[in-house]
Amino acid sequence: MTTRIGTIFAQEFRLARRNLWVGLATGILGLFAVVLGIFGAGQGAALDADALTLTAASLATLSVYLIPLIALLMSYDSFAGEIERGALALTLASPVRRWEVFAGKFAAQSLAVGVAIVLAFGAAGAFLALSFGTGSDGIAAWLRLMATAFVLGSVFVGFGLMLSAMAGRTATAAASAVGLWLVLVVIYDLALLGSVMAASDGIFASQVFPWLVVANPADAFRLYNLALIETAPVAGIDGLASTLPFPPTAALAVLGLWLSAVLALGIRRTKRIVP
Repeated sequence: MTTRIGTIFAQEFRLARRNLWVGLATGILGLFAVVLGIFGAGQGAALDADALTLTAASLATLSVYLIPLIALLMSYDSFAGEIERGALALTLASPVRRWEVFAGKFAAQSLAVGVAIVLAFGAAGAFLALSFGTGSDGIAAWLRLMATAFVLGSVFVGFGLMLSAMAGRTATAAASAVGLWLVLVVIYDLALLGSVMAASDGIFASQVFPWLVVANPADAFRLYNLALIETAPVAGIDGLASTLPFPPTAALAVLGLWLSAVLALGIRRTKRIVP
C-alpha cells in the first residue's frame, strides 16, 4: 500500500514541478510578503510592533485569497484531465486502489503548496527580520502563519481533487473550482456582513454571527492568526478576531474538521469515478 501511494505521490509531485506551479506560487507569495513587509515597517513604531508581526497580520488576510486559489488551480484537473486523456483508466487498470490514487495525489499537491509557502514566507520572513529586526512575538506569529497556511492549502487541495473527481471534464472542474473560490472566499463574507448589518445588534450579531464566520475554513484561518496578534490593525469582519466568544483554538479545530471532511468526501467520490 505504501509503495503504491508513494508511486502516485512521486508522479504527481514531478508534474507539479514540471508545470512550474511550485515556482509560480513561491514567486507570488514571496513578492506579496516582501511588499507588505516593507510598507508595514513604517507602522511598527506607531503600533508598538515589529515588521514581522504586522506583516503576518496583513498576510493572514491576503493569504485567504491567494492560497485557496493556488491550491484549487493546482488540483482541479488532477482527475478530470486524466479522464479526458485516458490516463486514469490505465492507472486504475494497475493493482492500485482508488483511495490510494486520491491519497497520493493529495499528499503530492499539498506538499507542493507547502513547499511554495515555506520557500516564499521563509525567505520573506528572513529578509524582513534582517532588514527591520524582530522579536519572539514576530517569529511566533510568522511560524503560526506558515503552519496554518499549509493546512488551509491542504483543505483547498482536497476541495479541488473532490471537484475534479465529480466533474469528469477539465472545463467543468475549472468552472467548479472558480465558483467554489468565489463562494467561500468572497461571497460568503459579503453575505454575512449584509446579514449582520440588517440584523443590527442582537442575538444574531453577538452569538450566531461569530460561529457562522468561523465555520468557513478561510475565515477560520484568518481569525485564528489575527486573534493571537494583539497589535494587528483590523477592521470589518477581521475585527471579530479580538472579540471571539470562543478560544482561538476553536478556529484551528474547524480547519482540522474541514480537512478531515474533504478527505473523506474526496475518497468516497473517487471510488465512484467511471474512467
